[in-house]
Amino acid sequence: MYYISKKEVNMTPATVFLSIFVIVYGSTVNALPSPVAGLSWTFYNTSCPSLESIVRQRMEVYLGADITQAAGLLRLHFHDCFVQGCDGSVLLNSTSSEQTVVPNLSLRAEALKIINDIKENVEAACSGIVSCADILALAARDSVEIAGGPSYPLPLGRRDSLTFANSTTVLGNLPAPTSNVTHLISIFGPKGLNNTDLVALSGGHTIGRGNCSSFDNRLYNSTTGTQMQDPTMDQTFAKNLYLTCPTSTTVNTTKLDIRTPNLFDNKYYVNLLNRQTLFTSDQSLYTDTRTRQIVINFAVNQTLFFEEFVVSMLKMSQLDVLTGSEGEIRKQCWASNPSTYSILETEASQESSSYSM
Repeated sequence: MYYISKKEVNMTPATVFLSIFVIVYGSTVNALPSPVAGLSWTFYNTSCPSLESIVRQRMEVYLGADITQAAGLLRLHFHDCFVQGCDGSVLLNSTSSEQTVVPNLSLRAEALKIINDIKENVEAACSGIVSCADILALAARDSVEIAGGPSYPLPLGRRDSLTFANSTTVLGNLPAPTSNVTHLISIFGPKGLNNTDLVALSGGHTIGRGNCSSFDNRLYNSTTGTQMQDPTMDQTFAKNLYLTCPTSTTVNTTKLDIRTPNLFDNKYYVNLLNRQTLFTSDQSLYTDTRTRQIVINFAVNQTLFFEEFVVSMLKMSQLDVLTGSEGEIRKQCWASNPSTYSILETEASQESSSYSM
């Protein structure tokens, strides 16, 4: 059991979090990836000490009402970090923003609204201090824990981008669900993420849903549209998927994890062993010898998966961050500040219906 000492009564939530992490996981902060230059474990301790409490309180309200939003927030963070770094660029809303590019069309509208709501609450307590990029990173972290996964400290100090990436950059950095391991490695590797990181981060698919169009290549002939089951897919699993997606053009969704769809655990890897996953990019992790043993290790040892997931998330959440005087601290997450990027000022609208599910 962890007891709070008298000294810790006056500690900020971020510092207490670090202390508890050390006790629970039996490791030191030095065992975690070090914060990159400009980020710190205690960045807001003085300027916004209530930040993590505010984020957590709002997250408990939203996920208490709908736990499925955890997957949407985690995916939003992934899509932010993999495209020009963890800079909140995916949150920008305009007619040509990252949200309009194919891989982001299925981002959850509610996840974007949750971030905007948290930002409003943080601004009320600490105006002009906390970036949207940091809020998104914290929301993703809390989503994992509230859904049953590991908790972990998070270095903060990210700043928001002034603009968003173009469609070519988005498409080149977000792997399609039809990707094989070779292609996945070609995207993860240059970002400093190794094969263990690839398999661990893919474990985020233990929660969430997938569109039929994301895995119809495993059920139908892409040319004729006739049934053609992927031989690496379990037959009973495929039979049930045909009920959900009866044609190659069906618009529908189904859960990513058939065992514990709303619980963040290691069952995703058990599904891989049983050939019961939706995406080619997932199942290939088990069929490819370069990642197969990592999948097996995580399937039989949830603690190991949680430990590696934390390390991989900390590495991912610090990709190409803006710090110091770079970028800005947005007043609203959906648009850059008017004085810095007038194009978004004219195009963005908080009431816009362009958010895609």
